Amino acid sequence: MSSVLLEVVTPERLVVSEQVNFITVLTGGGELGILPRHAPLAATVKPCIVKVKTDAGEDFINVNGGFLEVLPEKVTILADAAELASMIDVDRARAAKERAEKRLAQKEGVDIARAEAALQRALRRLEVVELSNKAGGALSSGKASEQ
Repeated sequence: MSSVLLEVVTPERLVVSEQVNFITVLTGGGELGILPRHAPLAATVKPCIVKVKTDAGEDFINVNGGFLEVLPEKVTILADAAELASMIDVDRARAAKERAEKRLAQKEGVDIARAEAALQRALRRLEVVELSNKAGGALSSGKASEQ
């Protein structure tokens, strides 16, 4: 099966650099499916779970927004923040979820938009871990790919 190089990059690190068969990502224009040799395009990336299919199976990446560049032989996501399930501290994500839920329950003296965003981030992180564990986690971190 044909593949395309996927690179997910944050200001801190290269998160993923792998050959993949299919990518699904939420852009400013809606959900986009990308196959190898896709027509060139650029788009904004909304906070989402990026679904990736490889010869080894499926995996998922939590992305907190950014930009997408698609070329026929390479797809680059320049993300504000991104992480594979293996990078997520589940206890920390659960604690962040609980803190956000408590803030939202208070309502007074709380920045509701900020608390809702924190809750959504925590929920996405936990969902990435769950989905990746079910699928078997086909991707390795960019750090390992660089070595």
